[in-house]
Amino acid sequence: MKKKNQSERLTNQHKKSKGVIGIFGELAKKHDVSVRDLSKLVLKGLENTYPELKFRFRASVSKKEINDSLKKLDNYLGQTLFVEKARITPDGGFIEVQDDNENWRIILVSEAKFQGKDIENIKKGNLVGKNNDQDIMHAGNAIERSHKNISEVANYMLSETHFPYVIFLEGSNFLTETVNIERPDGRVVELKYHLGSLNRLDRLSAANYGMPFNTNLCKNRFVSVEDNAVMLQAASMYTTGDGRRWEPEKMLEIMLEIANMSLQILGSDIFLQLTANKGNE
Repeated sequence: MKKKNQSERLTNQHKKSKGVIGIFGELAKKHDVSVRDLSKLVLKGLENTYPELKFRFRASVSKKEINDSLKKLDNYLGQTLFVEKARITPDGGFIEVQDDNENWRIILVSEAKFQGKDIENIKKGNLVGKNNDQDIMHAGNAIERSHKNISEVANYMLSETHFPYVIFLEGSNFLTETVNIERPDGRVVELKYHLGSLNRLDRLSAANYGMPFNTNLCKNRFVSVEDNAVMLQAASMYTTGDGRRWEPEKMLEIMLEIANMSLQILGSDIFLQLTANKGNE
């Protein structure tokens, strides 16, 4: 019952936090903000919405911390470390909350990736390729580097039942629909979203078990395999679909949604702090 009441309380406070999106959205529109800027705005929004909780921002987590976290689950884990100073540094860093036992728990990890300048090049009339005679550049594999960070954070959060990792994707390599782009000379170039040399979304779907994109997957999913329950930690991946730039206000909304869901899942572990000031409301 305590956990249910706590979840309802967190939900009500989350509804109040909706106003934060507008306030910070206006600020975000004033300049070209990075996902790290947005993450820090989310932090301020959470601090305003939940003044009784302690939050912090961290740019990175060390491999040693990740190994130590694994060892707490099983001494056989977390044994190998070759570079003592190795760290995991997602674009937007980490937002954490302190629980009733003064442990810091991750509630948001964010990244933003741009890959594929075909739309911009076509609009400018630029031709690409080895001989500068192509409309479309063959997509690279840079986005696959995100798998490493996702796997490392998943290791770090193996004891949790939530995985608040979100990636915002934009650019012609992340299309979910076919778009037509006009060159300055009037010629229209068709960018087909299912073209293997262009689309790189399938390179990322391995990190969310083929579950839907543009969906909050923060709450871990459990599946049964021969009477054994297997926990799936899936990154939430959002793409504009047509190559457009992300609106900062929309990114803020999604990031706040994931952070608030994390808090609801952790509700029973932050119960004391949230109820301490209940009589002052």
